[in-house]
Amino acid sequence: MSIDYGIAGRWAIVCASTRGLGRGCAEALARAGVNLVVNGLDPDRTAAAAGEIARRFGVTVKGVAADVATTEGRARLLEACPEPDILVNNAGGPPPGDFRAWDEAAWIAALRLNMLSAIEMIRATVDAMIARRFGRIVNITSSAVKAPIPELGLSNGARAGLTGFVAGLARQLAPHGVTVNNLLPGRFRTDRLEANIRYNAEKEGIDRDEMERRMLARIPAGRFGDPAEFGAVCAFLCSVQAGYLVGQNILVDGGAYPGTF
Repeated sequence: MSIDYGIAGRWAIVCASTRGLGRGCAEALARAGVNLVVNGLDPDRTAAAAGEIARRFGVTVKGVAADVATTEGRARLLEACPEPDILVNNAGGPPPGDFRAWDEAAWIAALRLNMLSAIEMIRATVDAMIARRFGRIVNITSSAVKAPIPELGLSNGARAGLTGFVAGLARQLAPHGVTVNNLLPGRFRTDRLEANIRYNAEKEGIDRDEMERRMLARIPAGRFGDPAEFGAVCAFLCSVQAGYLVGQNILVDGGAYPGTF
């Protein structure tokens, strides 16, 4: 028996959702009956993802190929759905590396990608949510917000900035029926994880499989996550049942983070 999340027929924009964690979120929302704007950079991949989700779940899906880090890209998403009920902010992170190699331009690009793009999407959509007395905003950040990953310094900094902004914003919006929460993924089977495995293997001078074994040894669950699992948590955060969850940073990492807060 499926759970009725009370959001069937609503509209969601899910950024960076043709694959990986964004795709997991898009499919979970579609399973709950939500109509979608699916987004990616590649037009063919975006169209294919939109078609597949529409066929599988019987909802209306619009595919918009656009770069959410740009003003033009965000405008295209909002043209497809000017007043979404649900907004899932997501963007691929900057590449790994050594902080000595990152100049000002690299930092500004990271901020645009992993902080400012989400803030701009929220700014463009939140007033209509307030007027309807319903809105769900989920920002996909990273477990690095709680436990920074050294080689992902650009991502660490930008996502921490978004987290600080959301902490104040969420409390301002809660009285209007609009919730804002962050989802912090640990290691999931995605293209980005594969890139990180290969980067660290090369850095340590070991083969790729050995690096994967070392990463898995640090995860109590003993495996990497499935994007569908992540999407299920996202769909719940967007449900009517989650209306009392406000300004939270929800870690989904198989137990890898050892802290209590």
